[in-house]
Amino acid sequence: MAAMEKETARIEAFSDGVFAIAITLLILEIKIPAPTSANLTAQLLRQWPSYVSFAISFAFIGIMWVNHHRLFTHIKRANSALLFLNLLLLLGVTAVPFPTAVLAQHYGGSGQRAAAILYHATYFVIAIFFNVLWQYSSRHLLGKDADVSAAAGISAQYAVGPLMYLACIALTWVSVPLSLLLNIALAVFFAFPPRARR
Repeated sequence: MAAMEKETARIEAFSDGVFAIAITLLILEIKIPAPTSANLTAQLLRQWPSYVSFAISFAFIGIMWVNHHRLFTHIKRANSALLFLNLLLLLGVTAVPFPTAVLAQHYGGSGQRAAAILYHATYFVIAIFFNVLWQYSSRHLLGKDADVSAAAGISAQYAVGPLMYLACIALTWVSVPLSLLLNIALAVFFAFPPRARR
């Protein structure tokens, strides 16, 4: 058992590093205005979409890290399938800076709907990866003393994600700002620990 727990600890340590890198890369998308005759304050203010996208995506990756940690408090064993499923999830996490930059660059312009769809679609894929990772783990890798009600609560909470991110995508055809507000609301929803189902 100690060897198995050591393996899950290694997975968590590697994952923590990936989350840290992804969250750090977000700031690189905020550009330093070039020295020109234009007013620096005005140039900085014009970049407000980049600041908002950075803050939101920082919070989102942070919430994903918290949820990843919550999962691994229940996962007691590791195998090859878990390693690859965890890598799939990390693939989605490392992709977040790209749609964030695209959204910041095109928000308010003619391409804002396409940028928002890309943004929401990224989180839709991540939600799928979270569900696949958890569903496999909950069936095969929990300890004998697993809290069944807590595991059911996680499953119920995660099941909401893919459907709601699809709703975000659909909502872009009505209002891009509303679709982003729904995305933010989902982040708040996943920030809270799931309730145990009895």
